[in-house]
Amino acid sequence: MTSQLSRWEPYRNMVSLREAMGRLFEESFHRPLESPSSPLVGTSPAVDIYEKDDALVIKAAVPGIKADDLNISVTGDVITIKGETKAEETKNENYHRRELRFGSFCRSMRLPTDVDVNKVDAVFAEGILTLTFPKPEEKLPKSISIRVKK
Repeated sequence: MTSQLSRWEPYRNMVSLREAMGRLFEESFHRPLESPSSPLVGTSPAVDIYEKDDALVIKAAVPGIKADDLNISVTGDVITIKGETKAEETKNENYHRRELRFGSFCRSMRLPTDVDVNKVDAVFAEGILTLTFPKPEEKLPKSISIRVKK
């Protein structure tokens, strides 16, 4: 019978505990606490940001917002999306759950690459705001031809 000794490393599991605690704090600050009686007031829209060869695309989910109630600005390399939804006027309603969002929101993000903010294409359809920023000409990939020397 052979026994195998393993070295005791007291800090081996500390990294995973630290990561778990970090995720816990991150989720608690980014996700509003659920309450059956209060709506999610002032939450930020969810966004997707992806890059194509010639453009940077940002999609923001802003259901229930009118295009006129959205304000988009770019300062330096930070984009800010602001908006507001109004709560419906209700009288003598006995809610069991109220989760429809209302109130103002503001979401600022750093643009991950250089873009041409003067040529942005903004489209709003079915609650999704799509911003397409073309990349500047000097940032577009260029093909280099190879000369064969004889």
